[in-house]
Amino acid sequence: MYFKKTEDKMELQESENDDQSNTPLLPSLWINSTFDFLLVADEEEPHTEKSDKREKFMEELKTKNIAITCIDHDNKIFIGLVAPNEIFEDYKYLIKVSDACSWCKDEDKITQANRIRIVNFILNNTRISTGENLEKLIMEGVFETMFCLHEKKEQKMLRSKWARWSALFTPQPFEDIKSYFGEKVALYYLWLNWYTLLLIPASAIGVVIFLYGLAFFNTSPLIKEVCDSNVTMCPRCDRVCEPLQLSETCTYAKVSLLFDNEGTVAFAMFMAIWATAFLEFWKRHRAKYVSEWKVYDWSEEEEELILELVNNPNCKVKEFKHSYFQSALVLILFTVMLMVIIGITHALVVFRVMTASWFSIAESDFLQEKAFMFAMLLGAVLHYITIQIMNRVNRWVSLKLCDLEKLNSLAAKERSFTVKMFTFQFFTLFSSLFYVAFFMGRINGHPTNYVRLVGYRLEECHPSGCLTDLFTQMAVIMLLKQTLNNVFEILGPWARSLWRKRTAKRLKRQCGKCYRKSCRNKQGRIEACELCKKRDWLRNYHLGSTDAFSLFNEFLEMVIQFSFTTTFVAAFPLAPLLALMNNIIEIRLDAIKMVRYERRLLPRKTNDIGIWTKVLEAVGVFAVIINGLVIGISSDFIPRLVYRYHYGPCAKGINSTDCMDGYINDTLSVAFMKTNIKDEYMMKTNEYANVTQCSYRDYRNQDYSLTSQFWFVLATRFAFIILFEHVVVVCKFIAAWFVQEKPVKVKNHRLNDKMDRLKSELMGRRHPKSTEV
Repeated sequence: MYFKKTEDKMELQESENDDQSNTPLLPSLWINSTFDFLLVADEEEPHTEKSDKREKFMEELKTKNIAITCIDHDNKIFIGLVAPNEIFEDYKYLIKVSDACSWCKDEDKITQANRIRIVNFILNNTRISTGENLEKLIMEGVFETMFCLHEKKEQKMLRSKWARWSALFTPQPFEDIKSYFGEKVALYYLWLNWYTLLLIPASAIGVVIFLYGLAFFNTSPLIKEVCDSNVTMCPRCDRVCEPLQLSETCTYAKVSLLFDNEGTVAFAMFMAIWATAFLEFWKRHRAKYVSEWKVYDWSEEEEELILELVNNPNCKVKEFKHSYFQSALVLILFTVMLMVIIGITHALVVFRVMTASWFSIAESDFLQEKAFMFAMLLGAVLHYITIQIMNRVNRWVSLKLCDLEKLNSLAAKERSFTVKMFTFQFFTLFSSLFYVAFFMGRINGHPTNYVRLVGYRLEECHPSGCLTDLFTQMAVIMLLKQTLNNVFEILGPWARSLWRKRTAKRLKRQCGKCYRKSCRNKQGRIEACELCKKRDWLRNYHLGSTDAFSLFNEFLEMVIQFSFTTTFVAAFPLAPLLALMNNIIEIRLDAIKMVRYERRLLPRKTNDIGIWTKVLEAVGVFAVIINGLVIGISSDFIPRLVYRYHYGPCAKGINSTDCMDGYINDTLSVAFMKTNIKDEYMMKTNEYANVTQCSYRDYRNQDYSLTSQFWFVLATRFAFIILFEHVVVVCKFIAAWFVQEKPVKVKNHRLNDKMDRLKSELMGRRHPKSTEV
C-alpha cells in the first residue's frame, strides 16, 4: 500500500501486490500501513496547563502538514500521526546527493521503517513556544508515551520464520530483520550470530583443557602429595579457627588442578588470538552485508544533518564546541565514580571477611568447616545484587556526564555514553575479580604480623591456591547474571502480554462484527472503523515499552559477556561453553521479546555496531594483559615450572618417580605456635594441644624473612608476564594484518558501482536531452 496525495486529502491506494483476501486482519493492516506514530495522553480538563501544552504541540505538528487522528478510550487520548509525502521526498533527494550515499538510486523506496525513523526525529525536534520538546513534555506528564505500530503482516512473518523456539538452530532472516527493525537491530543480530558461531571452536578447546585436567584428577603426584600429607596447616582466622590437616584439602586440590594446569597457558594464548580473529573476521562479515544494504558509505552525522533540514529547512548547523573546564570537570567526576565503585569492592571484601568469621563460630560443625566457602559464595551473590543496583546508578551518572559535555550531535552523545557506561559496568563487575585474582592471599601478612581490616584478618588463599576462588567467583556471577537476566527478560513482557489479551478481548469481538458490516466503503476499499483502530492501538499500547536503551542494554550484556569469556579465561576455561549455550537461547529470546511482547523497536539506520567495535578491541588487548597476570601471579604454573627445572629432584639429579615430587612441601613455610597469651595469634584447642608448629603457604625463613627462592620465583613470574604479553600481542598483530577487513568481492562491487555512477553522470552531462527522455 502507498499514499497518493490529492488536492485536499491523503488517500490510501491499494497496490497490485496487496493482500485482497477478506480476512479480519485487513483493518489492522490498513492502520499499521498508514499511521507512522502514536502519542498517548491522559484526558485533562480543558484549559489546564497540560492540555494547553498538548494543543500547542499538536498545532506545531499541523504546521508541518502532519495529519492527526484522535481516539478516546478509558480516560486516555490516542493520537495517530501521519507525515506527508513531501517530507520523505525531501529526504530521498538529500540522501541521494550526499557524500554518504554513493550507491543510492532513484527507484529506492521509503520503507515503513524509514518513515518511522524520520517521523521520530521530527517529533523529538518539534518544540512549542516555551522551548520544550516532546521528551520534556513526556517528563512533565503532558504525554504519557509515544510508540510506533507493529505491521501485522510483517510481524506474523517474522514470528513464523524467526521469533519462535522451534527455530532455535535455523539461520536468521537478516534481510527481513533489517526491513522491519532497521539496520542497527539487524547488525546486532548479525554480530551476535557471528559471535556465537565463533564461540564453538573456543568452547571445544575449553572443554578439551577441562578434560585434560580431569584425566589427571586422581593420578597427579601433586594431588597424591596433598591427599597423603600429614602436615598441619595454620588456622585461617584468629582464635576461633582451628589448625587443619593439609590432607583435608584433598578435594579442593583436585578441583584446583582442573583449572590450573599446563593447558591453561596455551588456552589463554589461543583466546587472545581468537578475540582478534573474531573481530577481524567480523569486519569482513559486516562489510558483505552493509554493501548489500547500500549503507557502506553511510555517515551518522551526515544523516542527522539531513534530518535537521527535512524537519526545518531554515535550521542552523550545530557547531562543535569544546571547553577545557567542562572536560576537566567530567574527568574528575568520572574518576570519582570509579573510586566509588572501587570502594564498593572494598565493602564486599569486608563483608566476606566478617561472614567467614561469623560462620567460623557457628554452632553447626558443617558451617564451621565450610565457613570460607560459604563466605565466598555469599560474597559472589551480594556482588551480583550490587551489579543490578549499580546498573541503574551507572546509567544515571553516565547520562549526567554526557549532559555536562554538551555534545553537538546524537551520534557523539551515544558514543560518549557508551564508553562511560561500559567503563562503569566493567569496573562494577570485575573489580571484585581483580581483588580475588591479584590481591587476596598476597597482602594478608604472615603469622605474628597479619594485616587486619576493621579488626578482622584479611582473607587467605586456600592451601591449594587462589585460582579456585577466582573460578568460583566467576562461575556464580556468570551463571546468575545470564540465567536470572534471561528469566526476567521474558517473564516481564510475557506477563504484560497476558494483560493485553484480556483488555483487548472485548474490542476484538466488536471489531469482527464491525468489519463484516461496515468496513468497506462504496468503492469497495477497506476502511478502518474506530473500533478497529482502537483495538489495534490498544494491542500495541499494552505491549512492553521500548526506548533508546533497549538495544543498548542487549549490546552491553553481550559485550560484558565477551569480557568475561576472554579476560579471566585462564581461570575459567569453561566460560566460552557457558557463553555459547546462553547465546543460542539469547538470540531467540530477544527475537521473541522484540516481535511478540514489546512495542516495535524504533528503526535506526547504521553501517556498523559503532563504538562497540573499539570497545571490543580494547577488551581484546585488556584480555592479553589480564590473562598474562592471572597465569603469572594467580596460577601456580610458574612456581611449578621453577621447581621442576631448578629446585626439584630432576634438576638436582636425584632419582625420583616424578620431577614434581616434594613440590607441595617446598611451597610451605613453618610458623611456631606461641605460648605467651599476650603474643598469641591463634588459639590452641584440646585436639591440637601438643602441636608446636604449623605450616602456611609462602617462601619464608623461620624469622619470617623472605627466602631467595621467593625472589627467584617472583623474577620468573615477571619475566613470563612480559614474554607472554609480547608474544601474544605480536600474534594478534599478525592475525589482524593477515585477515583483510574488506573482502575482495566487496571492494570490486563498490568499485564497479562507483564507476557506473560516474559514467551515468558523465553521460547525463554530455547528452542531457537523451537523459531526460
